Amino acid sequence: MSLGDGVPVSIRPRAAIVLAVASAGGLMMFLWPLFTTPPATGTAHVGDAPFLFALILPLLVATVVAELGDDGFDVKAIAIIGLLAGVGAVLRPLGAGTAGIEVVFFLLILAGRVYGGGFGFVLGATTMFSSALLTAGVGPWLPFQMMAAAWIGLGAGLLPRCRGRAEIALLVAYGIVVAYGFGFLMNMWFWPYAAGTFVGDSANGGAGLQFVAGDSVVANLRRFIGYTIATSTLGWDTGRAITNSVAIIAIGRPVLASLRRVRRKAAFDATAEFQPVP
Repeated sequence: MSLGDGVPVSIRPRAAIVLAVASAGGLMMFLWPLFTTPPATGTAHVGDAPFLFALILPLLVATVVAELGDDGFDVKAIAIIGLLAGVGAVLRPLGAGTAGIEVVFFLLILAGRVYGGGFGFVLGATTMFSSALLTAGVGPWLPFQMMAAAWIGLGAGLLPRCRGRAEIALLVAYGIVVAYGFGFLMNMWFWPYAAGTFVGDSANGGAGLQFVAGDSVVANLRRFIGYTIATSTLGWDTGRAITNSVAIIAIGRPVLASLRRVRRKAAFDATAEFQPVP
């Protein structure tokens, strides 16, 4: 594989195992309220947020270590992650989520596309973490933002090969999908707590769009989808999808070219040959 062919850096076997474990744990972070009874009152996940940090951070370190061990990363790759995470942390407050305008995700998508899923996973989480520190946005929502953004970067690195207009079209479509997916996930982190837990008879639809403790997963998911459509899909999520699309169409090609140029020069996915000392 040549470094200029546009193929993302492949995920090495050990890193794939770590990413699978991290993703499974992350999925349970979001979905566990559907299988149990969350508190009827109080702020969402205030009690378990520190434990979620304790889960995510070692998994991020494990991903980096696994990639280092399989020659997927080197110090140059880690430096690039730090640089791009810093750029993302600066970009994120520019939109501040107003009307769904969030300019950080297009860079995460493009970087994941060029450098691969493992790189994108780590970059997504570190970008959210660093931007939270920069804007004093640390709270119980942060572990969920980190995991959702990590999945966006991971998915970008797993997209099929293509170049030119087809690649831009693919990335625009992906940017739209993840815009709504991010909103869906970030609604799920607080929805069971948003309006209290409904404990009455839900058979007549009295629960509305509330979480119903003890009801079936399917029934609660149906109410959750209705809640998401009513509160964020037509506003915040659509704005995010438009922002991603416009940014990728407008500057996607030059940004991809720049990232690939850095990748060729850094050559962090090239296997070095052993040269004996004379």
